Amino acid sequence: MDFDVIVAGGGSAGLAAAVAAARLGARTLLVERHGLLGGMASAALVHSICGLYRLPKGEGAPVLANEGFAAEFARRLLATGGASGPVRMGRVEVLLQRPVAFAQLCDAIARETPNLEIRLQSEIVGAEAEAITLAWRGCAGKLGARVFVDATGDAVLAVLRGAPCEMETARLQRPAYIFALGGVETGTLGDDARLRLARRIAEAVKAKILPAAALGAHWRESAQAGEAFITIDLEGGPDFNPLDMACLSRLETEGRHVAGRLADFLRREVEGFAASYIAAWPARAGVRESRRIVGRYRLEAEDLERGAQFEDAVAFAAWPMELRETATGPRLRFPTGDEPCGIPLRALQARDDEALFMAGRCISCSHEAQASVRVIGTCLATGEAAGLAAALKALHADCDAASVNAARKKIAHEHE
Repeated sequence: MDFDVIVAGGGSAGLAAAVAAARLGARTLLVERHGLLGGMASAALVHSICGLYRLPKGEGAPVLANEGFAAEFARRLLATGGASGPVRMGRVEVLLQRPVAFAQLCDAIARETPNLEIRLQSEIVGAEAEAITLAWRGCAGKLGARVFVDATGDAVLAVLRGAPCEMETARLQRPAYIFALGGVETGTLGDDARLRLARRIAEAVKAKILPAAALGAHWRESAQAGEAFITIDLEGGPDFNPLDMACLSRLETEGRHVAGRLADFLRREVEGFAASYIAAWPARAGVRESRRIVGRYRLEAEDLERGAQFEDAVAFAAWPMELRETATGPRLRFPTGDEPCGIPLRALQARDDEALFMAGRCISCSHEAQASVRVIGTCLATGEAAGLAAALKALHADCDAASVNAARKKIAHEHE
């Protein structure tokens, strides 16, 4: 057997799973199809880490929703200067981060972790009970493991292993396209300026100077002087299929087209942007939702709303259900109580596959519940839990929730 645990997907959930498994002593392989770790936070330029903190009560200090790897990652990112905050935005707290710094920290943690190997630029194209087939640059090979974690976001490994999955069709969350602008004058995107800019863009869309997709663009100045991130929500709807290569190709080209038109308009027409330029494209559009794996428990909207608590909880979901199904912007559904919803270990275990765990946005949940648990802070927590459970199982130890939570506390103490 080549490894004890193989983790598919090197985003926030996959990194957390692989590091947790390796720290527990399991020989672990992390497979990522891109050339860098970090997933949405690095490849798609998602610059805000949501779900790290409990919903605030009054004016008190922010409280972390999940201890363990999520807390460690946030602490280390802040210490390197790669993040700032947390910042209060309405009823939530977010950590503002720089994607380059996020990817660098992922690399640093992976390098320092014994028992962990990384395969970048590799795609899983086949799976058996105790093996996967990797493909890279016209080559292919098999690697074996006792236990697997699917953190691909699209449930790729689950499908190849024959595990049942589900996916919405007409109600999928709209994808996002995020790009970076450089050369923006400091203070250009203050609150009043944002409102004026939104009006200018709306007028330009009405006059057909800008495409309609530019209408919902929103902005954030980076901690890096002169840099700003712009997010465009692309068209979803019944024809959107995040698993179809033709659809994904249209998304990528449409995103760059709209971004280019918008950047040109700002440079020509808006004060503070005369010297601006597109500083970075994302490596991929930000798909928010696709397949979800059928688990031993399906997390529901009602669970999130009432802050459900489970005896086998191994993480907590502290973000409202952020539904982005239409062009009118996000629709937030907040819990009715004060407690964050627990995420049971059963939602991270495939229903029909004893050797498969899952983490991140493809865990077992409904469409509405997924709109909460898909955010980076929660993915770090579910990733750690799935990785610990997988390692415990691979090492022939008890892998119940109590054992997972005990292992998290022990490892967190060792890495304070």
